Amino acid sequence: MAAQAAADDDLPRALIVAGPTASGKSALALAIAERVGGAVINADSMQVYRELRVLTARPTPAEESRVPHLLYGVRSAAEPADAAWFREAALAAMETARAGGRVPILCGGTGMWLDALVHGIAAIPPVPAAVRRAARALAARIGAPALHARLAARDPATAARLAPGDTQRVIRAWEVLEATGEGLATWWQRPAVPPAPWRFAHVALDPPRAAVRAAIDARFLAMMAAGALEEVRALGALGFDPALPAMRAHGVPPLLAAIRGAMSLDQAIARGQAMVRQYAKRQATWFRHHALAPPERTFAISAWIGSDAQFSENCMADLFAFIDDFLLTRRTMAG
Repeated sequence: MAAQAAADDDLPRALIVAGPTASGKSALALAIAERVGGAVINADSMQVYRELRVLTARPTPAEESRVPHLLYGVRSAAEPADAAWFREAALAAMETARAGGRVPILCGGTGMWLDALVHGIAAIPPVPAAVRRAARALAARIGAPALHARLAARDPATAARLAPGDTQRVIRAWEVLEATGEGLATWWQRPAVPPAPWRFAHVALDPPRAAVRAAIDARFLAMMAAGALEEVRALGALGFDPALPAMRAHGVPPLLAAIRGAMSLDQAIARGQAMVRQYAKRQATWFRHHALAPPERTFAISAWIGSDAQFSENCMADLFAFIDDFLLTRRTMAG
């Protein structure tokens, strides 16, 4: 055990700033990066798409100019990104940051992506594009709950872990089953791609639910004022498959419906806000039940931070003491 602990101490260091949407993650990651000489690496599954800067609340160009920001807007909405892609892309970005003498700071709320990076991921074979298209088409035709029922009939172990309305994960489970003949639950039990060869510390944001809900609603209105409707209009004009992840991003379906005249803009905004609130609730639940670092390497912030990241002086002092201790124990990033 002592030898393993020593080996773990010799690994390069990286920080994770994670929590529900609208909890101030991006502002906090930027503040940490400026303090420790870091590079912010995106760990949000929607902020990877270049067509969705406004509606996904990506860092602004001015913020991105203050410290390096990696993996933001790097893929077309026509190219689905998954946890396996993220793991490889994040590892490459972390090495880029390290080579430049900067601390990698992973920032985002896509817990399953971060979990795949930190703990490893099942070595599931790539799914052929034709199978992916067929799965998305089937889901669009019969709906996610019906597809979940079909999945349950053939792969009950996987279906039991998925909510019937979780469209993307149900589609993913179905396409893996179709492509490999075996369910995700079976693949998860097999030897996995190993954990990242890094030592992580986690800054965990878990503000009060009421504060998150209020911030989400206000931010959605701010995004509308910043051009979210025009951004969605341009995305819709590209003619992409509506089952693609970017086309299902929170706010995109109702705003597209408003553009087509299927609902009023006020209704679309209310629906978009509700989608984000529901997602934030799921995120908070996920993070409370999944450890991205051991307790001694997790700094929990339960007080509301706010979108302007106005932390208390004591909180910031304690946070940076925690980070400094993590980065400087036994080895520095340069070591």
